[in-house]
Amino acid sequence: MPESKNNDSSARFIDGATLAGLLDAVRSQRPLVHHITNSVTVNDCANITICAGAAPVMADAPEEVAEMVTAASALVLNIGTLSQGQVDAMFIAGRRANVLGIPLILDPVGVGATRFRTETAWRLLDSLEITVLKGNAGEIGVLAGTGGSVRGVDSGGAPDDPIETVLECARSIGAVVAMTGAVDVIADQRRVFLVKNGDPMMNRLSGTGCMAASVTGTFAAVGDDHAVSTAAALAAFGLAGERGARGARGPYSFRTALFDEFARLTSDDLARYARIDGPSYGI
Repeated sequence: MPESKNNDSSARFIDGATLAGLLDAVRSQRPLVHHITNSVTVNDCANITICAGAAPVMADAPEEVAEMVTAASALVLNIGTLSQGQVDAMFIAGRRANVLGIPLILDPVGVGATRFRTETAWRLLDSLEITVLKGNAGEIGVLAGTGGSVRGVDSGGAPDDPIETVLECARSIGAVVAMTGAVDVIADQRRVFLVKNGDPMMNRLSGTGCMAASVTGTFAAVGDDHAVSTAAALAAFGLAGERGARGARGPYSFRTALFDEFARLTSDDLARYARIDGPSYGI
């Protein structure tokens, strides 16, 4: 997708200064983002967090997660490669995050594919105060009960009305919900944002969804309005993807370029080239 300046006064969008301020805050504060995530993409999640400007920690032992969360500014839970021990650690860490009042991001990878995975996602949603629920169209559709499906850990089908699905899901669980795709849909209980940054190459690489959750946690660590911080995070990640795809010869050269372009991304780049529509307001 070509870059376009987000400066049309007739459009509705998040102010560029707000976007720039969030990225500047990440880079200046360098928040610690605690991950309990899947073994397939753990290294990529750590590195994209560093490229964004934050500091990752990937501790998942039940014996230490509560102590680690105490030092963190955000917690990211990803159910991509579940074990019972990891589930136990997620609840320990999540409860501690809630006590401390730090943002908690849940990435329900592959929810709907198996009973264990689906029941775990619902237990986390029911027992913890989730700040942002981020998933692909199939995952959010499954949790919203609007017809989404998954195949393994990939989206196998999308809801008929993604905007209404995300808005209603946000209202039902009381959290910001982000549905990633060609256009990312982010909603809280009353507002909807559409993020149009990104490139199809991002779908050809394993782990971009997990990395998006890491970036979401990174921005949530420095932002008070988590719908806005989520939109900013996904716009920044998508913009890095657009730039990384330009010279990529295939998925793996794109992977390297994605990290490099995120690390090179400036607050002015994000302010000028983020393509975010909204907020629009649900009824």
